[in-house]
Amino acid sequence: MGMQVTWTGAEATELRRALGVTQSKFSKITGVGVPTIKKWAQRGAWVTLSEDFARIMDTTLARATVEQRAQFAAAIGLGAQSPATSAAGAVWNNSHSADCVTATAELTRKDLTMDRRHATQAILGVTVGAGLLETMERWLFFDDAPRQVDKPMGLGMQEVEQLENVARSFRDWDDQFGGGLRRKAVVGQLAEVNEMLRERQPVRVEKRLWGVLAQLAETAATMSWDSGQQATAQQYYALAARAASHADDPAFCAFALAGMARQLLGLDGDAGAADALELVRIARDRGAGALTPMVEAMLHTREAWAMSKLERPSGFRRACEKAKERFADSQTATDPFWVHYFDAAELAGTIGGRLLDMSRRKPVFAGEAAEHIELAVQSRRPDRIRSAALDRLGLAEAHVIQGEVEEACRVGHDALDVVERTRSDRVRVKVGKLYKRTERAKGNLAIAELRDRIRPLVNAQE
Repeated sequence: MGMQVTWTGAEATELRRALGVTQSKFSKITGVGVPTIKKWAQRGAWVTLSEDFARIMDTTLARATVEQRAQFAAAIGLGAQSPATSAAGAVWNNSHSADCVTATAELTRKDLTMDRRHATQAILGVTVGAGLLETMERWLFFDDAPRQVDKPMGLGMQEVEQLENVARSFRDWDDQFGGGLRRKAVVGQLAEVNEMLRERQPVRVEKRLWGVLAQLAETAATMSWDSGQQATAQQYYALAARAASHADDPAFCAFALAGMARQLLGLDGDAGAADALELVRIARDRGAGALTPMVEAMLHTREAWAMSKLERPSGFRRACEKAKERFADSQTATDPFWVHYFDAAELAGTIGGRLLDMSRRKPVFAGEAAEHIELAVQSRRPDRIRSAALDRLGLAEAHVIQGEVEEACRVGHDALDVVERTRSDRVRVKVGKLYKRTERAKGNLAIAELRDRIRPLVNAQE
């Protein structure tokens, strides 16, 4: 336990507004004043911050909007070209010349040696706007130069199949539980496969190795995102997309781009919605002629999500209808395994979640949101713990918006039973949203009991 910090006058106002936090959170930050924070930040020396300050920075910035992160960067004197953005540039910088193997080696090396306090830099460095879209297009459409190798190495096809099984196991685990408990293991395996690609391999083996690299990079991206490490996740999605191109797998390239779009859509605020919509377009272009109806349905839900955030309800409706139509045409037997998670429950839950987002601005959507989410709850596979937690939390919030307090509390307690079984950061964020939504009704005894149970989870985030 560190001693409580006293923030004075302009310093307190400057940093508190930049972080977008309440005064009560400031009482939990220990260490130093704004001038020293600026100096350390400009040197990229977050490691010298106290444990308590680093923890608050991690959790606060992970939940900040894009605008709040930009304000914070400006407040501490980093500006647009912060050390965090520079550190995040292994994939983006000089993307017209950097080869995928070198970029992967650099990113995994930094990731495996970065401690939790340094991860604050990664939170600051999410790229949006032209800086994202322009570099992504260059990154995807530029071929790597031939690599020089010292000696030939013949990896057997059986070994490649084993690596493919490992990659699939990691993906299955993430789909079930979420969180980042195995994230570093995935990154370590990714680095090892990348080293294999430094050596000369038979053509057929090399193509499949690129496929393994793409799978591992996409899983590392999802796990990083689910752990609140936004910029790191964005870089892994980019690596996954390019590796899939090397593997001659345009459908998985599209899938990785859709993941990057989903990450932007999951951020607070609407700043990334237009970029996400453009990423979906690029994904369709890359996957043209290779996408199954199921993958197309998933892409339409990403489009619908963007439309909802852009407050375009007609566009949202059209995209949802297209998603349902393509889903109805799908045949699981012909789909790649990585899209099997997108079942009827996922479709209903995704649409319901977007309706819930819209209902926060216009409560008229809350009833329809509850109907879709209830369908997701009823059809969700029992081993999809993270998704089940998100479903139930969303359903509870929809009932609160509708004024159905007793049902909201019943579903809320069921949700918390599931929440306790996952360490997903996205789930924790949604718990916080439910807690905030119940603020006005806290005088109700049942709501008060639910809030008492939620409060320790919310306090743990601060």
